[in-house]
Amino acid sequence: QVQLVESGGGLVQPGGSLRLSCAAPGSLFSISAMGWYRQAPGNERELVARIYSDGSANYIDSVKGRFTISRDRNTAYLQMNSLKPEDTAVYYCHVVSRGFGSWGQGTQVTVSS
Repeated sequence: QVQLVESGGGLVQPGGSLRLSCAAPGSLFSISAMGWYRQAPGNERELVARIYSDGSANYIDSVKGRFTISRDRNTAYLQMNSLKPEDTAVYYCHVVSRGFGSWGQGTQVTVSS
């Protein structure tokens, strides 16, 4: 299991923005994908966005046009704009390297007035 360090969650009003970060160890090579999942109370964990080693990315429909995933070496970012109350969840980073997946500890995002 690779240790991932997440940061950037918090409380924000509807329409606001947050940026999540996920840092994988610098010694981790051959990362094929980095992504963000989220899980709201009573719901299953769902994939929000994922970026691949070739730079391509995909998003769940509900966040398209509002969220942007990016990557700089071994750190992934999720820029979240125009946040809605339904975006409230624990967000988890997930990294795939050499066929193995690792999870971050999760960071809470709460969108509320």
